[in-house]
Amino acid sequence: MKIDGKTALVTGASRGIGRAIALALALQGAQRILLLARNGQRLARVAAEVEQLGTQAVVLPVDLTDAVQVHVAIAQAWQQHGPVHLLVNCAGVAHQVPFLQTQLPYVRSEISTNLLGLYTITRLVARRMAVRREGCIVNVSSLMGKVAAPTLATYSATKFAILGFTQALRCELAPYQIQVVALLPSLTDTDMVREFQWFRWVQPASPEQVAQALIKGLAQGRREILVGWQSYATAWAQRLAPGLVERLVRFSAPAEVRRQPTQGRPRLVELR
Repeated sequence: MKIDGKTALVTGASRGIGRAIALALALQGAQRILLLARNGQRLARVAAEVEQLGTQAVVLPVDLTDAVQVHVAIAQAWQQHGPVHLLVNCAGVAHQVPFLQTQLPYVRSEISTNLLGLYTITRLVARRMAVRREGCIVNVSSLMGKVAAPTLATYSATKFAILGFTQALRCELAPYQIQVVALLPSLTDTDMVREFQWFRWVQPASPEQVAQALIKGLAQGRREILVGWQSYATAWAQRLAPGLVERLVRFSAPAEVRRQPTQGRPRLVELR
């Protein structure tokens, strides 16, 4: 996809991967970037960075779990700023806790943001793209959408679901000339993983590495974009020897997790 002169909408744009993607799109010559997240102050700072690169930035402080907010924001943005050519669904949360210690409110928050929020905004944007018969949708899944991780059962479930959703949309929207792409980062070094119990041998990527992988993948017209050699190796191993990968994942889990259940509140992390 050619980014120069296009309008992009990035969710989860206030920090981490979303911010890095917004800046990378600006460097590629995007004409306008709509920045969507809950925190308006953080969005304003990212907008200033985007505009320093010569791209117009529009701040949309919206909670994706509120369908009414999303409907109003997209309708107004489309009317005021014109059509969106590229949608990047980056917003997501994860709660790290052993399954037997999970609490339903945290499970609901992951499903509401990672799945229902993504579904709501994609539906609104895709319908408008279909009328124009052009566009590209990027759904940010995770390597955990291919290889699930202990202590992250619900997060992994949502990321597996995003891959299935992406594959279905790719087939359905192809007649409307809409590309649908999955981006699959592994663990990414953002400010939200400082309290994360790391898995052994995992080398975290930077948000900038994820953003550059997306830019390269879009230029190459790829349907699924993995980030880093560990992601490629893990994905291939999962195809060839899933039982071995499962044992390795269990062995690489944090020692505290392997010895005993985690007590207390789950850790909130951003993994992709």
